Amino acid sequence: MKIIVDMMGGDNAPLAVLEGAAAAVKEYGVQLIGVGDEAIVRKTAADNNISLDGIELVNCTEVIEMCDEPARAIRTKKDSSIVVGLNMLKEGKGDAFVSAGSTGALHVGASLIVRTLRGIKRPALATMVPAKNKAYLLLDCGANVECRPEMLNAFGTMGSVYAEKVMGREMLAAFAVMGSCYVNKVEGRTSPSVALANNGAEESKGTPMLKEAHQLLKTIPGIRFVGNIEPRDVPNGDVDVVVCDGFTGNVILKLTEGVAKMLLGMLKGMFLKNLGGKLAYLLLKDSVSDLKHQMDSEEYGGAPFLGAKQPVIKAHGSSKAKGIKNAIRQAKICVENDLCGTMQAALDELNTTKE
Repeated sequence: MKIIVDMMGGDNAPLAVLEGAAAAVKEYGVQLIGVGDEAIVRKTAADNNISLDGIELVNCTEVIEMCDEPARAIRTKKDSSIVVGLNMLKEGKGDAFVSAGSTGALHVGASLIVRTLRGIKRPALATMVPAKNKAYLLLDCGANVECRPEMLNAFGTMGSVYAEKVMGREMLAAFAVMGSCYVNKVEGRTSPSVALANNGAEESKGTPMLKEAHQLLKTIPGIRFVGNIEPRDVPNGDVDVVVCDGFTGNVILKLTEGVAKMLLGMLKGMFLKNLGGKLAYLLLKDSVSDLKHQMDSEEYGGAPFLGAKQPVIKAHGSSKAKGIKNAIRQAKICVENDLCGTMQAALDELNTTKE
């Protein structure tokens, strides 16, 4: 297995990417192909005593910046790490692509270069989000800012398929923080619950687009649509899949990360406030450590572009070494579980049932 890694993507590239890549080679035994400015990558590795064993480097002369217009960048920066990496994936030179670079450029590149599965027009960025009862799958969380009802309908199908056919299998063991309760058992089979993020639980709530999407989701054969879910109920983790447009999903994701960071900071301040707090911390140290671990977004690695023909994993733009390492782990698991093949087969089955 070979995983292609964008060495120039992210706020902390290339150092954090190199550190995470080296750790992934050592821990997971994967072979990596690093695409980026080879001179800079080699110098960074040498300056920081990072081994390049197991990492093949492919030189690129351009970088797609976060401020670049995605479609134009994909068209004009042909020798960028993202374009070169995605073309290598398409040509079969690697089994998956991982990048912490521009979400927009990755989305356009996944659509135009890697292409999409049959029946899917636009890939959706899907990520696991920690919650009270269990982690849930959120899509779209940033790729498609504006969506049509039929797009949300497709996201519901892909999210359900991913949760049932992929996350419900061996991947659960690898994502221990998600817990074995990720899916529910209904009528003797694994059946993830799917909800539409809205400003009210009632069917009549929301914009015209959301109302139409609600009606479409109700009619999809093979998925268990449970209706609308309000933002205040999302953190409970009562449903397996939350469907929304990319703008709403990105707000939910970043607000969750911000609130988690704030609460953990407040908790730390409370424990350090006086002697009583310090003594209480000693008693609760393991529980606090488990909570911090569960709420750490870097533990989840990256977010796959569901609907792409081959695995494309988006790591958080601010990822450090641990986030990159776990994104590579996620890419490895997606390849091992044949994410794209399983997704296409399940989509074909749903389409056949629908006809």
